[in-house]
Amino acid sequence: MRKRYVTIVDIAKRAGVSINTVSRALNNKPDISDDTKKRILSIARELGYIKNITASLLRQKQTQTVGVILADSSNPFYAEVLKGIEAASRKYGYQIILMNTERVYQNEVNAIELLFQRRVDGLLIAPVQEKDEDIKKLSRKDIPAVILGRHFEDIEIDEIYNDELKGGYIAANHLLENGRNKTLIICGPLYNSAARMRVEGFRKALRDHGIEFDRRRVFITDINIEDGYTAIKNALEERIKFDSVFCYNDLVAFGAIKALKEMNFSLPEEVAVVGYDDIIFSSFICPSLTTVKIKKYEMGFEAFRMLLERMRGKRKRARKILLDVELIVRESA
Repeated sequence: MRKRYVTIVDIAKRAGVSINTVSRALNNKPDISDDTKKRILSIARELGYIKNITASLLRQKQTQTVGVILADSSNPFYAEVLKGIEAASRKYGYQIILMNTERVYQNEVNAIELLFQRRVDGLLIAPVQEKDEDIKKLSRKDIPAVILGRHFEDIEIDEIYNDELKGGYIAANHLLENGRNKTLIICGPLYNSAARMRVEGFRKALRDHGIEFDRRRVFITDINIEDGYTAIKNALEERIKFDSVFCYNDLVAFGAIKALKEMNFSLPEEVAVVGYDDIIFSSFICPSLTTVKIKKYEMGFEAFRMLLERMRGKRKRARKILLDVELIVRESA
């Protein structure tokens, strides 16, 4: 049976007063006697009344709620981003509604529509980027929204993302300086701006070292553990020679390391592995993972602050924040 919430109508009937009198008491208005107010508040507690905050806020044309759309909430990377968002939402008195798209574009479109049906005040979105019509629509309608971890070059919308060009460059530079010049790149889909820019940064480092980029060593895959595992197996079956692996993220690197160990490669002596993100597990695997560290918590926290500025009308022009990255050198490379 569906639970029925106590309303001010129930309180008014029990107290024998009007609905307006109950409303004044519950909202601590001055035009009501103390005795009447105390009696109404006592009855409200007795009946288990819970104030409908949503209805009250909607009358003010706001809900103090932000929609958060993540591409994969099971990925530890997004868990850290979400921690930052939640910390900021608590600090500024907002609630969040979280939706996971599982990196499916239509799920993203549906999530945006559903969250605005719930009357959220703004959106934080980690988009799939397979298409961009939904993001363009938000921009055209001037709806408060901030993009996390992705960059749209031709759309005027608030963004906070990592310096992916630098990330790819410093990963490649580290490998090259350690004599690794045959790197297998296991990369996500190139419509993903992060994947595309990481490869561009890697290629720039190769050029700076006078080394030709070999497209045969680039494997475009999905971005989970099993994809890193499969990519290594496929590369070995195709007899592609490599002395190092640069992975789209740490999850892919975990899969790559498992496959290399199964094939009896010594790490990092025979093959070095570099990941990306520096998720919490990366320092605990064996060998511990060399990886590009990004500011996950800061991304979530600052994205919320950007959105708050937009929702409060403090800024009209789109703002782009680029977060710095750094290489964390451990045992794998």
